[in-house]
Amino acid sequence: MLKIGLTGGIGSGKSTVAKVFQTLGIPVYYADDAAKELMNNNEGLKQQIILHFGKDVYENKVLNRKLLAQKVFNNPTQLHLLNSLVHPATIQAAEDWFVQQKAPYCIKEAALIFESGSQQNLDFVIGVYTPTTIRLQRVMQRDKATKEEVQQRMDKQIDETIKMRLCDFVVTNNEQELLIPQVMALHEKFIH
Repeated sequence: MLKIGLTGGIGSGKSTVAKVFQTLGIPVYYADDAAKELMNNNEGLKQQIILHFGKDVYENKVLNRKLLAQKVFNNPTQLHLLNSLVHPATIQAAEDWFVQQKAPYCIKEAALIFESGSQQNLDFVIGVYTPTTIRLQRVMQRDKATKEEVQQRMDKQIDETIKMRLCDFVVTNNEQELLIPQVMALHEKFIH
């Protein structure tokens, strides 16, 4: 079974592309959702987060994501520390998930595949490329955020051009080229 990564910058449409693969019967592991679940339910990870970021980041045993984000977002050292705790747990959970799958290939959807080093565990990585102007608009609408807030989040990720060069395949999601034929072509490649 092939293990395929699916990545792209914030607002690129990774989840939309992942849903097309799911419609084709391909299992998809959503790393961001898994990380949130692990931060709330993996006792070892929770204890490490409390140790480094304080008891107040959990309210009634549930992660206060907004408070944790405030503590790490503008502090590169703290953000690196949080990622060094969460990424290994999420990567291991994905590996455990892959072992249970029976499809010819499976998809791991994650914004930070290269940033976390998880590409080493994957056979191929698909990038979803979307021009920055479209990504900004999508995230501003989706998250009710200002252009500056979205740009700050984008600046925390690898430059989109570099990220796409690191990928084995690129799906263009620019609201002009159709997504489904691009995904179908990759699907055919991966099942043969």
